[in-house]
Amino acid sequence: MSGHGFHVHGPHDHEIEHASQHGGSDRFAGRIAVTTAILATLGALFAYQGGATQADAMLFKNNAAIKKTEASNQWNFYQAKSSKQNLAELGATLTTDSKAEAYRKDVERYKTEKAEIQQKAEALEAESHEWDERSEAVMHVHHRWARATTLLQVAIALAAIALLTRRKWLQTGVWLVSAGGLALGIAALMHF
Repeated sequence: MSGHGFHVHGPHDHEIEHASQHGGSDRFAGRIAVTTAILATLGALFAYQGGATQADAMLFKNNAAIKKTEASNQWNFYQAKSSKQNLAELGATLTTDSKAEAYRKDVERYKTEKAEIQQKAEALEAESHEWDERSEAVMHVHHRWARATTLLQVAIALAAIALLTRRKWLQTGVWLVSAGGLALGIAALMHF
């Protein structure tokens, strides 16, 4: 605005002036604004859940790796006992009766120790497998949350385009894409 009575205002100013003079109730814009706010809130919640499930999946995968390493250590211990058993068997074969009996006792002790070690190793492998399965199940849920979040983000972008173009068919697209995102979010919540 200039001091000489000449007044120029932009389109935004014109719309504000028009809205204030004519009641300012643009129902289309209001619906889109509320829809966008709801979608943004749901999207934030879905993104949080997606991040939490991804963290859980990584933790479970880490636990699986730890148990697998512990099982590997037990199998290495088993192998060492097998080597000692083989040497004791060789000693029993190559020595005289007095020494051979001591080696035979060692062979039996190694057999017993190996059986215990084998049980531990197999139990650790089973535990590793369980952690792996839990990780895979949680990762599946994470993917649901991620897809739901993505659909809500697409719906928000469509809402912006609908508001700018004033196309009601785009508003229908917003509702459809939002419904898809909400359905995936519910599926993730229900662990489907």
